[in-house]
Amino acid sequence: MPADLRRLLLLRHAKSAWPEGVADHDRPLGERGRRDAAAVGRWLAAAGARPDMVLVSSAQRARETWDGVAGELGPAGDVRVTDEVYGAGAGDLLDVLREVPEQSATVLVVGHNPGIERLAALLDDGEAASGDGTRMRVKFPTSGLAVLDVPHPWSALDPETCRLAAFVVPRG
Repeated sequence: MPADLRRLLLLRHAKSAWPEGVADHDRPLGERGRRDAAAVGRWLAAAGARPDMVLVSSAQRARETWDGVAGELGPAGDVRVTDEVYGAGAGDLLDVLREVPEQSATVLVVGHNPGIERLAALLDDGEAASGDGTRMRVKFPTSGLAVLDVPHPWSALDPETCRLAAFVVPRG
């Protein structure tokens, strides 16, 4: 990756459980979700995509997804668990990302649909050589990971200004 290129990793949390009487914010991962979160971590490690900054939704399932990823990936830079990502739409997430420190070369956001899916589609310039953009727009399942190349400062993040490098759905 060229020195002036940044990388944005948009991860939809892994598969959650639906325990009766548990508030949405407090839902944990299910067994499959724990396996898939670890698989995402292994994929990121193999790809050499170690984030400098991680923005994690405050929801239990998102925090557990990050824990599973981190368990395979190893230590990351600045990890922030924030309510700003929980329930955020694409525009809200875009605003959060524009505030990322410029020295962060790789940023991972662990969030929810529809915000993560819509942000990935909004930022993608549609020029990826693979069919990943089409796959991403058709279905962005749990543990779906969009990898976007960002050729400008975080503060200049705007629609259609990034290139989709990959869209993967690691399974454990």
